[in-house]
This record gives sequence, C-alpha cells and structure tokens, in this order.
Amino acid sequence: MRAIEFQEYGAPEVLTVVRTGAPEPGPGQVTIDAAYAGVNFADLKARAEGYRVQSLPFRPGLEVSGRIRAVGPGVTGLRPGQEVAALVDSGAYAEVVAAQAATVFPLPQGLDLRTAATLPTVVPTAHALLHEVGRLRAGESVLVHGAAGGIGTVAGQLARAAGAGAVYGVVSSTAKARHALEHGYDEVFTTGTFAEDVRRATDGRGVDLVLDPVGGDTLRLGLDTLAVFGRLVSFGNASGQAPWQVGQPELYPQGRSVAGFSVLALAGTAPEALRALAERSFRTVADGTVRLPVTAEFPLTEAAAAHHLMGSRTSTGKLLLRIGD
Repeated sequence: MRAIEFQEYGAPEVLTVVRTGAPEPGPGQVTIDAAYAGVNFADLKARAEGYRVQSLPFRPGLEVSGRIRAVGPGVTGLRPGQEVAALVDSGAYAEVVAAQAATVFPLPQGLDLRTAATLPTVVPTAHALLHEVGRLRAGESVLVHGAAGGIGTVAGQLARAAGAGAVYGVVSSTAKARHALEHGYDEVFTTGTFAEDVRRATDGRGVDLVLDPVGGDTLRLGLDTLAVFGRLVSFGNASGQAPWQVGQPELYPQGRSVAGFSVLALAGTAPEALRALAERSFRTVADGTVRLPVTAEFPLTEAAAAHHLMGSRTSTGKLLLRIGD
C-alpha cells in the first residue's frame, strides 16, 4: 500500500510517498480501507516541529473515512465492509489505516464518505467547546477565534442553532471574514483589533463565552473581553507562545473561568465519553444543522501541497486528502 511519511522535520517537502505492507488489526482494533483523510493543523505541527511525534519516521493524519477491511480479536459491533469514520493517534495518510475500535464510528444514514472524513476531529470538538465544556445557554454571546477554519465554521453554526444571542468571529483577513459570515456569524473581527471590537459591539459588556485555539497573548486579550461570569475555553496553542499563567487576579474579581479541551486527549482517557459526544455531534451534520464545506481536495500523493495551502493561513473550511479510487 501507499502511505505518506516524513523522516525529518521541516517544510512540506519532507513528506514522501512510501510503499509498505498493509497493517493487520490487533486486539481491539480494526483496519480501514481509506477513502479520505482530513488535514489538520496538528499534522503541520507534527511535520514542522515534532508535535506528538514519538519517533521517526512518522506517518501523519488524525482522521479517516472508509470501509472496514478487517476486525481484530475482541471487537464487537463493527464488521468488514461497514462504512465508518475514525479518529486515530496518527497514520491516516495511508491507503489502509489501523484504528482502535473505540474511536471508530459507523456513519449515520445519509452521510457519504467524503463528508465523513471532515467529522472526527472538527465536529465533536466544536460541539464540546460550546456545550459540554463551554455550557452555552440560549441568549448568551460567543466569540470564536479562527472563525473561518474547520472548527470555527462548525462552531458558528452550532452556536446559532443553540440560540446564542450574538455570534462573533475573529479571522486574519477580509477574505476569511466573508467565509465566516456565511456560517452563522453576526460580525467578524480581525486579529489585531478584536478586543476593542468586542467592547464596541457589546457596549462594553463583553461576551459570555470565548473559544480560543491560539493561546499566548490572544488568550490574555480574550480574558479581557469576557463579561462578568464569562468563560473561556482553550483548545490549542497555535501561536507557539509559552503557556500563559492564569490565576486569581484575572479570574476572581468578575467570576470568570477558564477551561480546556482536546478531542485527542479525550480519546485516550475517556473513549466512551468521546463515542457519546461523536454520536451527538454527528447527528447535527446528518440532520442538516451543520454544513462543513470541503474547500480543497488533494490526491494522497500531493499531501505536501495540502500542507502548503494550510500553512499559508489562507485556507478556509476543511481540507481533505483523497485516498480511495
């Protein structure tokens, strides 16, 4: 089979096509004949700086859709030929992917394999940020950083469906703002002025919930935009800055709170909770509440081009690798 690996860290060109034997499922695993794989910012961080890489060579890719090829010992409820989406620790950039059965999700009726590849990381994450962790209530206001990306595109729609009083986004360009405004956002701000824009838009009150994948100074400024009793949920550190220490001076005076979420960490610590979350969130796609546009698709052998596009910070929506014929 063909797969994409890198043997050193660096630019997208370190991604190479290799030919290797197809994996066999171990206990509690299935193998999947892959149709599509999602491209995520975590894949770029792995390639460039070793994020979550234990050893080299390394095969990136966190999410895949396809048909089950074989099931390993102890697996129940899944069968060969079944169409599924899966969240994996790594290795989705391949024609055959091994996955833990606990993070393999049969597709709801009506979902095709191309759409399914967009789901495993993005949709459960957006749902958890707003509901399970962010505890959004009807009428509250939300501010989402990265509003034109995959998670941001879904979060805007989910917030609107939940009855948010106002949904604000933060993006890095006017082109991205147009995309976000088509997916649930009332108003979209740019990264350099979002704190002042929030104060203007809310008459100084601030927002009830901030979703932040950036970290660093952006997280600090986001805390300053919170209303009394507001919540901030951190779900990444795209800035690469040192973690910012949040303590009593920032939180106590107005009863603010900070929480965090990682769908990959949840998969490792509470797979049954992830399964329930995935089922809830996937239904929002199946019933039409959420639409996650695929804005670019590349053959598996052009994974480097997909990384170039995402790394340029000009992409919106979701990027896919096409693996199956």
